[in-house]
Amino acid sequence: MPPSKSTATSADGTRIAVYTYANPGAPVLVCVHGYPDNAALWEPVAELLAEDFEVVTYDVRGAGDSDHPSSTSAYALDSLQEDFQAVLDGRVAHVLAHDWGSIQAWHFVTDPALQQRIASFTSISGPSLDHAGYFLRRGGRAAVGQLLHSWYIFYFHLPYLPELAWRKGWAQRAFNRLERQPADDHRTLGDYLNGMKLYRANVIPRLRRPAERRTDVPVLAVSPDADPFVTTPLQTDVARWAPNLTVKVIRGGHWIPRNEPGLVAELVREHTRQVARWEA
Repeated sequence: MPPSKSTATSADGTRIAVYTYANPGAPVLVCVHGYPDNAALWEPVAELLAEDFEVVTYDVRGAGDSDHPSSTSAYALDSLQEDFQAVLDGRVAHVLAHDWGSIQAWHFVTDPALQQRIASFTSISGPSLDHAGYFLRRGGRAAVGQLLHSWYIFYFHLPYLPELAWRKGWAQRAFNRLERQPADDHRTLGDYLNGMKLYRANVIPRLRRPAERRTDVPVLAVSPDADPFVTTPLQTDVARWAPNLTVKVIRGGHWIPRNEPGLVAELVREHTRQVARWEA
């Protein structure tokens, strides 16, 4: 059954497109997509989990049918948290996130004001930027390895060229060589262009001045072993910040939610059952 669509309004007036797979009385699972995706990324996973949860997905600001603020500052993590809170609407929820969705969700789950609203967090291929700042400061082979994997972040900070490459299709072809994407991935040009503001608004400030952000929420950190963008040490060496941590290193590439939805669904069920103590 397709989800119902509604709109949540964030604190700054940004309208967020929300998709709900209704299951009254079931635990709520909020799914947060990354870049350059929109909420359609979660459709196969949501359909598998809709019997166990009331699954809620949403288009992050700048993506899909949500509003597309023009200023880069509007994409700061605090604004993204306000969007999440508008979608959450006072409920307690489990959180599943991927890529930039995980970067956002780490910000949510390490905010003391939200920790009582998040029952568990499953993170796939996305670290906290604050944690990454401390990780890179330690140096060593692991930090160098991640910097080499992060070349595209520096590229996204260049003027004009990244936008031109997306518009001409050059960038899509280049990234497709790193990990092949399906022809019908539901992405729009706006998803590619607006999402770069996530990087420009947050990465350098957070890496330069990271905060000590901790959480007691049960966290499952899932690291695909062939991810071309995020290394396993960056994603999983976080027990200092999240002591209630479980780590799963799995076989696969970056877009596991799209390529292996059954695996993602099973990981979420296992995590909520064994760690958050909910019986699926």
